[in-house]
Amino acid sequence: MVNWQRIWDDDGNIPLKIIAHILSFFYLGVVTLRNRLFDYKIFREIKLPCPVISVGNITVGGTGKTPCVIMLAEMLKKNGFRPAVISRGYGGRSKNPVNIVSDGDRILLDSETAGDEPFLMANALKDIPVITGAKRKITGKVAIDEFGANILVCDDAMQHRQIFRDINLVLWDSNGLKGNYHVLPRGKLRESLEGIKRASAILLTRANENVMLETKMEEMIKACKIPVFSSIHTPVETINGDESIRQPISELKGKKVYAFCGIANPASFEKTLLTSGVELISLDIFPDHHSYREKDIEKIKTGFLKSGAAYLITTEKDAVRLRKYSGFLKMIFILRVRMDVKPSTQSFEYFILEKLKMVKKH
Repeated sequence: MVNWQRIWDDDGNIPLKIIAHILSFFYLGVVTLRNRLFDYKIFREIKLPCPVISVGNITVGGTGKTPCVIMLAEMLKKNGFRPAVISRGYGGRSKNPVNIVSDGDRILLDSETAGDEPFLMANALKDIPVITGAKRKITGKVAIDEFGANILVCDDAMQHRQIFRDINLVLWDSNGLKGNYHVLPRGKLRESLEGIKRASAILLTRANENVMLETKMEEMIKACKIPVFSSIHTPVETINGDESIRQPISELKGKKVYAFCGIANPASFEKTLLTSGVELISLDIFPDHHSYREKDIEKIKTGFLKSGAAYLITTEKDAVRLRKYSGFLKMIFILRVRMDVKPSTQSFEYFILEKLKMVKKH
């Protein structure tokens, strides 16, 4: 298996980097052409009959879109809107054009059918429908016509330009690109940095310390006068896998922890655990969206029991993929986090609401 992180970090196999560089040249050409066709109205964006907020990024890897979508949907509901979440449903097995993951009252699909993130969002959001499908113009219309949604939160939609969005939130991991501005596969960018110009606002994620934006990005943001917000992932509590035990995060302080995860950014999970004051004995890392099997479960169990750790902990996304292992779920604790905007969520909320007022005026 190719270690893409080493390629992106300018390390590793030189011939492979050369091949990746050539491929990225062609990839960039295709992506740039497609964006230009939308920019010059040759390809048309479809305007849905209610405001659309896109939550996306221009890099691969975990930037915190799922907690952001949850935060945003709850914020809109609190302010009197009837939001619905629409998502591509990456990783889900269903090929149907429309999949009702949640009707707002009940979860109707499992994680394997719906995908990890949509299932997690459906589990976290009450009275808010979650719908997946490849074409968001179709799922958006279903959300409006069948569920009465008057605003849509579109998950992972920065590059999905078939529908018009009134607010374009671009999430940016505070760790940045480390000077690698190449597009896939030579770098982490899904499109060139020019794509930032389409952003209504930048949300820096996991910005636990003072974050310095990379020069190229900072210059572009200033030139386009794009507002920038910072956010952190705040650990809230741990929940036993069968939900029989719920305890504050303070209970972990000083405790020995054995952890495992299969997410795009395992370093962020490790950092969150360490900032909670745990003594991290081991972290087993699996591929992103990993489908756990019996041999994986046995490996984790064995490592945990040998370690002498007091807690076996994983992420909410991983727990979603472990639901068929009910016995194993009783052994583990799930770390719950929320997204908090710095210095206050109120400033971000005010920005969103003011932008929506402007949409209504037009």
